[in-house]
Amino acid sequence: MLKIATVNVNGIRAASRNGMADWLKKAKPDIVCLQEVRAPTGELAKLASKDGPLGDGWFIAEHEASAKGRAGVAVMSRIPIKKFRTDIGPDEFDSAGRWIEVDIETAAGLLTVVSCYVHSGEADTPKQVEKYKFLAAMKQRMGQLIKKQELALVVGDLNVGHTELDIKNWKGNLKSAGFLPEERVYFDDFAKQGWVDIGRKAHPGKPGPYTWWSFRGKAFDNDAGWRIDYQLATPKLAALGQNYRVDRAKSYDDRWTDHSPVIVDYKLEVK
Repeated sequence: MLKIATVNVNGIRAASRNGMADWLKKAKPDIVCLQEVRAPTGELAKLASKDGPLGDGWFIAEHEASAKGRAGVAVMSRIPIKKFRTDIGPDEFDSAGRWIEVDIETAAGLLTVVSCYVHSGEADTPKQVEKYKFLAAMKQRMGQLIKKQELALVVGDLNVGHTELDIKNWKGNLKSAGFLPEERVYFDDFAKQGWVDIGRKAHPGKPGPYTWWSFRGKAFDNDAGWRIDYQLATPKLAALGQNYRVDRAKSYDDRWTDHSPVIVDYKLEVK
């Protein structure tokens, strides 16, 4: 069984200080995909070393953002990473720190795992234009992946609530980035390509379970959240997935990020 987790850490150094290490010891994931690492290349390796707070024994692939202290994606794996790639889309826009795909050998064949961080965007601004550029590039690459890879998984903070079931206050966010009709169409297209939303498959027709809550107000206590962290799998891999769960903190004070890890067990053996 291969346990794969994804979480937006909201800064790896702060997360490692505030409880991520304890979570790793308890959850024991085989692969952890990270978003918003917000650290230069090499910092994660220091934190995940023999003397670091996250403990050693990890193989690491990372992609630093071009803007210092922003974005950044990575994969920490207990299993050797065969290859990794970070190229996505045209050179005309900056995708640094937002996409990394790794290849891992399993008994069932090569598994490709992608850690992705989609722009948050802002309606009617250049930030939203960049978000659409990235979503378009993401759609193209995901179309390529699903055609050639039977075992592929795209996970991460995708910063879009696909349907009304994915946001507690969806009526109040109809004109907000993250729930705009144009954004949600991309997720319709991912499904048309064949990608399976493991979270929705596990909870058909039910609100949530949410994965992000604002630090402001009583959002966490009232469960006024958004489901914007996903595990999207190819059909063959989705059939092997089970035990989908959102590892929600017991209380507001126990949080070490404003997101909660999303974990799925896949019936795969390491080669």
